[in-house]
Amino acid sequence: MGFENVVEEESLPLWEHLRDQFPVTRNLVYLNHASIAPLSKPAADAMISFSRDALFHGSLHYPKWLEAYERVRRGAARMLHAEASEIALIKNTSEGISTVATGIAWKPGDRIVAFSEEFPANFLPWKRLEAKGVTVEWLSVADPLERVEQAARGARLLAISYVQYISGFRADLKSIGEICRRHDVFFFVDAIQGLGAFALDVRAAHIDALAADGHKWLLGPEGCGILYVRKERLDEIDPVEFGWTNVAAYNDYTASDMSLRPDAGRYECGTLNTVGCFGLAAAIEFLLEVGIHRIAPAIHALAGQIEKGVQAKGYQVMHPRTLETGSGIVSFRKPGVDSQTIVDHLAKQRIIVAQRHGWIRSSPHFYLSPKEIGRALEALP
Repeated sequence: MGFENVVEEESLPLWEHLRDQFPVTRNLVYLNHASIAPLSKPAADAMISFSRDALFHGSLHYPKWLEAYERVRRGAARMLHAEASEIALIKNTSEGISTVATGIAWKPGDRIVAFSEEFPANFLPWKRLEAKGVTVEWLSVADPLERVEQAARGARLLAISYVQYISGFRADLKSIGEICRRHDVFFFVDAIQGLGAFALDVRAAHIDALAADGHKWLLGPEGCGILYVRKERLDEIDPVEFGWTNVAAYNDYTASDMSLRPDAGRYECGTLNTVGCFGLAAAIEFLLEVGIHRIAPAIHALAGQIEKGVQAKGYQVMHPRTLETGSGIVSFRKPGVDSQTIVDHLAKQRIIVAQRHGWIRSSPHFYLSPKEIGRALEALP
């Protein structure tokens, strides 16, 4: 795929010898990976290759399509310390969350623990269950673990994001997972703002289900993501969309047996996003080759540089960073100055950030250089 030896030079900073894998650096200082990331070159090349093959050969090489699906499952499983059979291929994080929220057989009086700062995708599906008599206890991600444990007693499910989309707060999944294990609470994680940037072990954190899309920190395409469901929990979540590929005998077009697939594939309803799967498989394989253990410290360093730099220029940081709770997201603002005006000012200088709820949100990935961060800081008014 052209990136087999990308990590040969361990002594060099990641950005220095992986820069050719990110052509976006020729045009922009891209600090918006928490929104839509540029494609990595391996992901783009894989999708171009598939598109040309389909253009000239149709479905002649269909077995390679099936292998791409399995590559996504295997790669995601490696990244999560899961099994490939526990990975379903989905359109986006919202579909994964909706599958869990709608697929569980809720009863009036059931209680969910959720968090008020969440992105709507991990807020609205749980709130909607209130119409079915389910109670949602809303906490803050700033609440101490003792408060989380208190709320978890007697709850049926707890849902939280690995990384909060505005503040960048990174949750202590292991401690929360241990709380859920002690109290037999189903533990769901929206991982889209952390997967690909920071280590995530679903076994160690006792995570029962997790969803993430490929277009942020995984550096893959939009419209293609993964849903992990622990194999022991599969029968607790009924597929909410049903088509020919949900059933075990989906390869037999004449079969009428409704038995579900024995793995997470039971949540896949019909034809998959094949070109997206080619891109996502390559994106995940690339990151695994580089190594999350090398990516995370690089992101920490860049985000830390941003935090110190904006504070030196009189900006307020939304969430002070620590090694335990920091992520790739740093949100900041200057009192009395319109944040969108600053975002637009930076864009004119080809420096890309985002505005979220009055905050300027920056989100660098590992391939950026400290010099580029310095340029962005210098451009801030």
